[in-house]
Amino acid sequence: MAQEVAGHRYAQALFELAVDRGQLEPWAEQLAFASQVAQDDEFSAFLAHAEVPLEAKTSAVDAVLQDVEPLVRNLVSLLVTRRAADSLPSVYEAYNRLLDAHLGRQRVEVTSAVPLEDEELERVTSFAANLTGKEVVVSARVDESILGGIIIQVGDQLLDGSTRARLEEMRRQIRSGALQSG
Repeated sequence: MAQEVAGHRYAQALFELAVDRGQLEPWAEQLAFASQVAQDDEFSAFLAHAEVPLEAKTSAVDAVLQDVEPLVRNLVSLLVTRRAADSLPSVYEAYNRLLDAHLGRQRVEVTSAVPLEDEELERVTSFAANLTGKEVVVSARVDESILGGIIIQVGDQLLDGSTRARLEEMRRQIRSGALQSG
């Protein structure tokens, strides 16, 4: 939780600078890249290692992120200096939430038992856009454990149309019916 709060503060500061400079989308892409780099097992171990001098860590960040906007790179260096490089993914997520709110977009996650066809994904996108009244950005993932159907997550709302959920509901009804009759 503390990491999310700190991540939001850093994201807010970077977002305000990006707004001032008209660089919202490019900085989001660069922050995504920096976050991905920071999550690399070897690089994150290097950044977290207590015996590696701080100068070596910041030099490594500068070298790896040399093509990234200097203010984004400076944020990463600041996080490294504060021993908080592992919070970079939460900074990226918070930045994206700010960007989506600013642009009037809503992120939607769709989970299905099998990969969705393009037509099915378009129907889900249209449904979510009608539901939210906003432009939606859909990310789809496959989870075979849901057995069938789909689960749609829109913000903090969950629409569970999975076969697994239906089976669990049937099981609950059967158990409560058996308890009432017995």
